[in-house]
Amino acid sequence: MTDYKVQLEVFEGPLDLLLYLIKKEEVDIYNIPIARITSQYMEYLSLLKMIVPDVAGEFVVMGATLMYIKSRMLLPEDQQVSDPDAVPEDNDPRWDLIRQLVEYKKFKEAAEHLQQRAQIQENLYARQQATLGFDTPAEDGTSLSDVSIFDLLNAFNQVLKRADQPDDLRVITVDAYTVSDKIDFILKVTAMEEKTCFSRLFEGMASRAEIIVTFLALLELIRLKQLQVEQSSAFGEIDIVRAKPDLSSPAAEPQADESAPPPTNASS
Repeated sequence: MTDYKVQLEVFEGPLDLLLYLIKKEEVDIYNIPIARITSQYMEYLSLLKMIVPDVAGEFVVMGATLMYIKSRMLLPEDQQVSDPDAVPEDNDPRWDLIRQLVEYKKFKEAAEHLQQRAQIQENLYARQQATLGFDTPAEDGTSLSDVSIFDLLNAFNQVLKRADQPDDLRVITVDAYTVSDKIDFILKVTAMEEKTCFSRLFEGMASRAEIIVTFLALLELIRLKQLQVEQSSAFGEIDIVRAKPDLSSPAAEPQADESAPPPTNASS
């Protein structure tokens, strides 16, 4: 397990994670409960380090920033450093972060709007988003929510918390489970069902090590585009489906059987 490293083609950043937590907790972006959001951010950061040991430094820097803001918020008002000539918002330790989040959110929404317009003009189906999810219509015509790495981490965290035998990951020395074995296991499970619930993959697993390796295998299959993940609603249950073959790809075209005899001329 320790020799395997997750390599994601597209990875979201710390501001994406903060916006995800703000939306998930249904809080006002202009009045962030910094203690609660910081606690959840650090929890997600620990999960990221489990699957990506060399997680981007910007995530760590944001964690330190949140801890600093939290410590300032805990100071009594008479010990707060403030500028008497500044507007009230500028004396709020959260304000610089709030401005970054608001501007980044506007940028993301504008980029998504331009992408949607381009897709409509090109008369194409929605392409894969810059996440691990797919913005595709469901078979019944309803729209499926984007599934990001943070949605998967949230579901993964819930499975970990249900583990009966929490192992200390720092002292695991024997690799009882391998990613390749779990890839075979996941492919067998998903081959038997049209849709497989995320938690279904982890049924009967009490070892944190086995859960983590299974999750790494799932990420690898998603990266290889053999599996897709879907949500019928925001923060809802995650379903796993086998990826449909790309019929436009030359590899998908049927190949001639070279061992077959050449066709005979009926008129001869």
